[in-house]
Amino acid sequence: MNTKILAIDPEKIEPDAIVQAARILWNGGLVAFPTETVYGLGANALDAAAVARIFAAKGRPSSNPLIVHLHEASEARKVVAAWPTAANRLAERFWPGPLTLVLPKRPEVPDIVTAGAPTVAVRVPAHPVALALLRSVGWPLAAPSANRSSELSPTRAEHVLRSLGGRIELILDAGPTTGGIESTVLDLTRQLPRLLRPGLIRPAELEAILGPIERTSDIQAVESRALPSPGMLSRHYAPRTPLECVEVDASERVEQLLAQGLHVGWVTFSPARAAAAPGLVYVPMPEDPAGYAAQLYAVLHQLDDAGLDRLVVSLPPDTEAWAAIRDRLRRAAHL
Repeated sequence: MNTKILAIDPEKIEPDAIVQAARILWNGGLVAFPTETVYGLGANALDAAAVARIFAAKGRPSSNPLIVHLHEASEARKVVAAWPTAANRLAERFWPGPLTLVLPKRPEVPDIVTAGAPTVAVRVPAHPVALALLRSVGWPLAAPSANRSSELSPTRAEHVLRSLGGRIELILDAGPTTGGIESTVLDLTRQLPRLLRPGLIRPAELEAILGPIERTSDIQAVESRALPSPGMLSRHYAPRTPLECVEVDASERVEQLLAQGLHVGWVTFSPARAAAAPGLVYVPMPEDPAGYAAQLYAVLHQLDDAGLDRLVVSLPPDTEAWAAIRDRLRRAAHL
């Protein structure tokens, strides 16, 4: 299959590009499109055969459910069996945006979308191209990240092509995504809402709307069973190059690896003592969580393509503000 890339300006969307993409989706095909978090791989969420193509293209385990994307909150009624007051309050505050809600599903949603679970994850993305495509298609779209399963998520069209070229029909290229990491996922099917995946929206922001929520720290995902949410596999968001995480200052570990003759990529905050050492690629990152998140996957893609032996990441502070980034890095670590 020849994967076509179609450039599209998010500030001046060309209707013909959206129609081309919608036509592919109407015919059961796959289209990668930008959201405000990462690029997603879309298929008609109500067509089990089309959704099965997502799993095949990504090599995704059937136990890992998908997020269903909608163009507005009112569309949730097509896929969820209940819309509690909490969901309405969160949607009014955070949609469109990087918040995914887990709710009881309607029978029209194929089991393949939800890994056989009675719940479905839904969100309204905050990207003009994604919203234009959803409106044009007229159906909810199942759309995980547009990459091979467990690999680095894509924040640029070239990341998608490198991972899924020849496996999907079309990539809508609207440039880099702004958020950089995946959405926050909140389960609303329990008496106490439960955070299943940290993301760009922090728990404190959710609690300002709902009151106390349960964190994910005590939730252990069992990969042989159906997962309650995407993003819970122990190894996920991972580069091909072995990656290890070190709390705060990793300079000593980097120097050890360089002394072994390894070529090392080092992702950190502050100027490094070994920054000019032979065999070292040093990448300073923004010191604020939003700036760091926006660059994280692009930096890891760049280092993964540099022919290095090892990637070392100085972990950001162990605080709630950095929880989503620490989550992604720990799941990406090979060591």
